[in-house]
Amino acid sequence: MSAHVDHPALVVRPFAPADTDAVVALWETAGLTRPWNDPRKDIARKLDVQPEGFLVAVTDGKIIGSVMAGYDGHRGWVNYLAVAPHARRSGVGRSLMAEAERVLEALGCPKVNLQIRATNLAAVRFYEALGYSADDVISLGRRLEHDTAV
Repeated sequence: MSAHVDHPALVVRPFAPADTDAVVALWETAGLTRPWNDPRKDIARKLDVQPEGFLVAVTDGKIIGSVMAGYDGHRGWVNYLAVAPHARRSGVGRSLMAEAERVLEALGCPKVNLQIRATNLAAVRFYEALGYSADDVISLGRRLEHDTAV
């Protein structure tokens, strides 16, 4: 499925350290940050592991989207997909996901997983439109390091 992008000058490119402040601000605006998860630590961790999967969407010199993708040898994972409110429903998210999937496929990834908060119905609909479906699983987690937000 081809994405319709209403931002003709949109560029999806790898994250650069100079993007940090703009990406953290985007995540905060998009409601992705949590007090127990320091976004700057998450960025630093990603830059240490498969940084080629950390992508930003830029138009007119401004970051309007981001996504983190990684492959653990069994499954691919997508995190921190965010699009600035003014740029939503214009193909930016689709463009980011297409590039994230391309990166994962190039790494040999056979399947992509992602987690969405159960209350985020707009995200569920977005991913379903891209061909994603709910897996019959329970997601469990355990923190090994306790971040504190900056």
